[in-house]
Amino acid sequence: MTLKERIQTDIKAAMRAKETARRDTLRNLLAAVKQIEVDERRELSDTDVEAILMKYARQREDAKAQFAAGGRDDLVAREEAELALVHSYLPEPLSDQELKALVKKIVAETGADSMKDMGRIMSAAKAAAGNRADGGRISAVVKSLLG
Repeated sequence: MTLKERIQTDIKAAMRAKETARRDTLRNLLAAVKQIEVDERRELSDTDVEAILMKYARQREDAKAQFAAGGRDDLVAREEAELALVHSYLPEPLSDQELKALVKKIVAETGADSMKDMGRIMSAAKAAAGNRADGGRISAVVKSLLG
């Protein structure tokens, strides 16, 4: 079962269980996936769907931070619930040690020794990590190793 099919199945289950918050979040996720499919006129792979889910999670984190700054605890709780749901569909993120080991391996393979090589290392690390680590975390590790 693909990730998209799993989301569709979970929407039906949430509708039957009358879980409106879960249903609405899943519908938003599915709408984002379908929008990309329509725009690009192609069927998305699980990797593509994971990238969309990561983007959606970042948006929810940003919204949560803004609501917290505004003192809206009710909306913060809603965003946290959505984040928990989205993270249940994403692969387990790399730990800091795993990410550092991955980047060290790439640095050794490429022979990089200065910050000039950061772009090359970043692209290789993003490809190797996939959706298990975001660009900000990878960048911080690369900078610490090369800097």
